Amino acid sequence: MTNLLPADTYIVKNATILNNESRLILIKLYQPIIGSVAINLYFTLWSNLDTSQIISTEYNHHNLMALMRIKLEDILEAREKLEAIGLLKTYLKKGNINNYIYELYSPLEPDEFIDNPILATALVSNIGKSEYDKTLAFFKVPSFDLDGYEDISSSFSGTFEVNDSLEISGTDDVRKVKQLDLVVDEKIDLNSLLGMIPSEILNHRTITKEVKSLIYKLSYIYNLDEGELSELIRNSIDERKIIDKNLLRSNCHNYYTFEHQNVEPSLIYKNQPEYLRKNTSDGSKRAKLIYTFETTSPYDFLTGKNKGIRPSRSDLLLIENLMVDYELTPGVVNVLIDYVLKINDNKLTKNFVIAIANQWKRANIKTVEEAINLCKKENRTKRKQNIKTFKKEEKPEWFNKNIEEEAASVDDIAALEASLKNL
Repeated sequence: MTNLLPADTYIVKNATILNNESRLILIKLYQPIIGSVAINLYFTLWSNLDTSQIISTEYNHHNLMALMRIKLEDILEAREKLEAIGLLKTYLKKGNINNYIYELYSPLEPDEFIDNPILATALVSNIGKSEYDKTLAFFKVPSFDLDGYEDISSSFSGTFEVNDSLEISGTDDVRKVKQLDLVVDEKIDLNSLLGMIPSEILNHRTITKEVKSLIYKLSYIYNLDEGELSELIRNSIDERKIIDKNLLRSNCHNYYTFEHQNVEPSLIYKNQPEYLRKNTSDGSKRAKLIYTFETTSPYDFLTGKNKGIRPSRSDLLLIENLMVDYELTPGVVNVLIDYVLKINDNKLTKNFVIAIANQWKRANIKTVEEAINLCKKENRTKRKQNIKTFKKEEKPEWFNKNIEEEAASVDDIAALEASLKNL
């Protein structure tokens, strides 16, 4: 990846139509997932546009740093989040001074956002089910009883006359709302997966780009392999030999929650929410440790602790329970895993882990720093308890006695010498 420098220039291009509704959607739906810094970057790039809202003049990144009052690496991280979630495309032209084009795209409409399994799950993971339901209610259209009313709206043809002799130009270059689809890692071999389903059951010509995208997303969000997905797709094919997308969504969700004891998906693959992270430029060992806990998912963290070996199903269920039942954030779960492995002979004993999780939940531990401080406090308390225990232990009878010297007899010396010769 090319290093981003303050002198590098950028131009903002608007590929879509942005309005106040876009701002509301960005704040309500996107900000809980990608954080306030990324949303601020989007708004700042938006503000760089000219009065026609199409393209900006040329700026450098030093200007962007000054406007947002953050470091260049924070801008880069925020930019990558915008790209990953489908709000921004970045183009680069290399030179002595690199030139960037930042192309803005619209957020999804609320119904499209909620209909996207990855985005909906990510939102629930970050704000919780109750807040998610409130957000959903905010975007719902209130019902209105029209009983007794008659629709008397005028029609276009009854109101206007149209001159059909005019030549109509094409609309290729006319601005319109443009959105980007999420790009996820294709961890499954789609050709191999579909090859498991015979043409007598599924009409392979009906597998559109949209259906392929959905399969990849469902594989990502529910962590499904080809075998599992093949069976779920078979159960989602209608009488016309076409995959019913809504049924496939439902089947994948039901399968996952059944396998994971009603735990909602993908929580163990999430990082610490942006708003709960510690923003620091400190290069100390503690700061680096906090950064690792915050930017690594519990799944990846435990895999690293296992030297690259996938965690067992029981360990994964334990981690998900920590995040769902005990409402611990991903970063805090990482601290708990690290702490237990260090003090419990590298074993994640369920009852031991749950006991600590209960304590941390009662203490309302939400941030990595709070969890680390609590671990240190526990260690200090245990050391003090060990010292007190040693002091209270019953001492042997000889501990404070004056032992009188007693000379060894001739027989004792002879016996000792004999034993030494036998060594």
